Amino acid sequence: MPSARDELGRRGEEEAARHLASLGYRIVGRRERVLRGDIDIVALDGRTVVFVEVRSKSVVTHGHPAETVGPAKQRRIAELASAYIRRHRLEDQSVRIDVVAVTFAAAGGRPVVEHYQNAFDSPW
Repeated sequence: MPSARDELGRRGEEEAARHLASLGYRIVGRRERVLRGDIDIVALDGRTVVFVEVRSKSVVTHGHPAETVGPAKQRRIAELASAYIRRHRLEDQSVRIDVVAVTFAAAGGRPVVEHYQNAFDSPW
């Protein structure tokens, strides 16, 4: 049985995928497993490969969801993305890392989805 945190994460990923698709992104992977970790969403924005980290919260009293992507998490995301690039031989592709923050309102209100393109510097 999934925990409440796991369920919140899954709901956030669904909202993020819907948001990206509405912008014309093509989702090519979800929960892509590499190096004992997962990339939440891999998408194409035109010809650019986009690795998307999704952060979800039900309340923001302890900070905004995007604030949880600190330096250590950024390094880990970049490491996973690099491994994915090598595995799929995408070295010649344009690549970036985005963060999508999803905040769920109480009592079933519509979630707030915020998209940060090229959210932090990557090693490419």
